[in-house]
Amino acid sequence: MSEGLWLWLTLAAIGSTTILTRGSFIIPGERARLPATLQRALRYAPAAALAALIAPDLLLTEGELTLQNPKLAAGIVVILVCSRLRNPWLPFIAGMAVLLLLRKGFGL
Repeated sequence: MSEGLWLWLTLAAIGSTTILTRGSFIIPGERARLPATLQRALRYAPAAALAALIAPDLLLTEGELTLQNPKLAAGIVVILVCSRLRNPWLPFIAGMAVLLLLRKGFGL
């Protein structure tokens, strides 16, 4: 078989998988409800996905875990500012200030 056929078969399989997984929630409508425990757990999915994207960048420097990471210090400052204040801009400003200070000021 040619590679073009396998490519189209793969694209069709990916497309049908996407349609089936999304449709499984839409087509049954109100007849099929998720258990309350699963609904509560799914509320944390966006935060978990965001943490999974950010954590490696905060914790690893060149593939190694180190505590002398300016991104980790900036992330800790952002968490502290977020937990104390409800201003959406202050965590960003404080985190960037710490990151720039550590990188440009101390050369980390």
